[in-house]
Amino acid sequence: MAVVVTVVVVVALLLLVVTAMALKIVKQYEQGVLFRLGRVLGERRPGLRLIVPFVDVLHRVSLRIVTMPIQSQGIITRDNVSVDVSAVAYFRVVDPVKSVVAIESVRTAIDQIAQTTLRKVVGQHTLDETLSETDAINRDIREILDVTTVEWGVQVTLVELKDIQLPDSMKRAMARQAEAEREKRAKIINAEGESMAAAALGDASDIMMAHPLALQLRNLQSLVEIGVDKNTTVVFPAPLMSTIGELGSFLAREAAAAVPVPAAVPAAVPGAVPGAGAAPQPTSPAPRTDRVPVAPVNGDSILAVG
Repeated sequence: MAVVVTVVVVVALLLLVVTAMALKIVKQYEQGVLFRLGRVLGERRPGLRLIVPFVDVLHRVSLRIVTMPIQSQGIITRDNVSVDVSAVAYFRVVDPVKSVVAIESVRTAIDQIAQTTLRKVVGQHTLDETLSETDAINRDIREILDVTTVEWGVQVTLVELKDIQLPDSMKRAMARQAEAEREKRAKIINAEGESMAAAALGDASDIMMAHPLALQLRNLQSLVEIGVDKNTTVVFPAPLMSTIGELGSFLAREAAAAVPVPAAVPAAVPGAVPGAGAAPQPTSPAPRTDRVPVAPVNGDSILAVG
C-alpha cells in the first residue's frame, strides 16, 4: 500500500512539473517566438500559452522602447579639433522573429554600431556645426542606424547628442571669441547712438536757426541748471557783433556825459559889490565807472556788469 501511495505521489509531482513546463505566460508588453525542435513555428500573442515540454522553446521578446546610452567617443572634427561626444539612443523591436533569429544580442549590436556611426557622422562636421547643428547630426545618425538595424527587426526611434566635451584651450578661445563679438556689438550700438544723437542735434540746430529766440531760451535754461550750485561763477558769452554795437553806444553815452556844460553869465544884481561873492560855477559830472567793457575773447565778447 505504501508503494502505491509513493507511485501516485511521484506521478502527480511529474504531472505538475510537466504542466508547469507546458504553460507559459506572455506579458502584454512582450511577444513570444516559438521554436519546435529548433524550427520557428511563429509568434505567440500575450496571454497564457501551452507548449510541448522538452520539444518546444518559447522566447519572450520585449516590445518596449529601450534607452541605451552611447559611450563617450573621442572624435576629431573636420577642422581638426579633438572633442569627446556622448549620446543616447532609443530603439524598440518591431519584428520579434528577426530580433531572435537574425542576431545574437540586439542591444550589444546596436551599442557597437551606434558608437561607430557617432564617430563617423560627427567627424564629417566642423566644431561650430557640431555645436549648432545637433538636430541635423541626430537625424543623420538615426537614419544610418535604421538602415542597418531594419534587418534585425529593430527600429531606432531617436538619437540625441547628450554631452560634448571640449579641450580647455578651446574653451578659452571660444570665450575670447564671444567677448570680442560682444565688444563689437557694443561698439556698433554706441556708433548708432552717436549717429542718432548727431541727427537729433542737427534737427535742433535747424529749429534754432529758424527761431533765434530758441537759442536764447536754451542758454537761459543752461544758466538755470548751472546756477543750482551757489559757489559757481558763470561767465556768459554774448554775440560779438551785438556786443560791439552795445559797446559803441555805451562809449558814445559816456563821451556825451563827459562834455562840460557852458556856464551861464549871471545877471548883475543891483546893489551888489563887484568882485565880491561870485556865483558858483556848475561842474561837469564825473564819468561813470560802474560798468567796464571787456575785450572780445575767441570771437565772442564778454560784458562784465558790476
